[in-house]
Amino acid sequence: MLVKLNKLTLIFTLILITSCSNKYDKFKTTPDYINNASATKLAYYEAYNNTLKLWQVPYEELYVPTSFGIAHVIVSGKNNGDPIVLLHGMNASSTMWFPNVEMLSKNHKVFAIDFILEPGKSQLLKDIDAVESVVAWYNEIFKALEIGRFHLIGASRGGWLAVNLALNNQEQIKSLALLSPAQTFSWIKPSTDLLKNIVSLFSSKEKQLNQMLESMSNNPANIDKTYINQYKLGTQLDNPNKLITAMTPFSKNELKSLNMPVLVLIGDNDVINSTKTIEIANSLPKGKGEIIKNAGHFLSIDQAEVVNSKLINFLD
Repeated sequence: MLVKLNKLTLIFTLILITSCSNKYDKFKTTPDYINNASATKLAYYEAYNNTLKLWQVPYEELYVPTSFGIAHVIVSGKNNGDPIVLLHGMNASSTMWFPNVEMLSKNHKVFAIDFILEPGKSQLLKDIDAVESVVAWYNEIFKALEIGRFHLIGASRGGWLAVNLALNNQEQIKSLALLSPAQTFSWIKPSTDLLKNIVSLFSSKEKQLNQMLESMSNNPANIDKTYINQYKLGTQLDNPNKLITAMTPFSKNELKSLNMPVLVLIGDNDVINSTKTIEIANSLPKGKGEIIKNAGHFLSIDQAEVVNSKLINFLD
């Protein structure tokens, strides 16, 4: 009897392992636009891969076909863990999560998606000119990867996109965490840092990048140079898209209609947000807003340990 039980256990384990290992196999083939990239894009993809070496946990790269193009998704963490979807900031790509993915992956299955309209490894094949199309694109990814209910974390513009997704997927999203969300709770107010960024547009690309980092990070010298190199190459590939003008703050009624727990974190030196963001976050039915000290707009990198801890506590 014991031998039979052991055999059944072994068979069940093998079936489980096989089903898990094959689940994403059809999405693992690297597409031609990566393998046969132009010199400029090849340099960016190589820089992207170098940044992935900072990823502190095992990962899989998936290429998911959608009606709008190919979605590149980095998957990490426990197969049976509660899913987390990560939406990166503008031009940052999914590699921006390198200081955070280890903690998030400990008890969760993490899906980091490269936004199809920005530099990354996703490829646009059909024009997207409306937020509704972006929401539809993300929903195609969730369906293809069989992601049921999940936690959603968005940074900067990814935060604005995350709120759009949450408003359209109230039942699917278990919780919503927004890190320095851009143009989400209020308009970006003019400031000295923003003025410097505008003035730097008449300078060299190098000076523009340095000025942007100075205004967005509390300590840009601490950002890994490998990632900065990738970010720099990404800005050279970036083309303005039609969604920029669509990025307007949500109404109070829209925000208060969110029925899931919402966490909002901003840096105390955040050029994009102010205390008004926190006031609105704390007024939401299940909202909580906090200011992270010694952090700029890039707070997930500036204060990675603090942000990781607050995210884990929120998710738990």
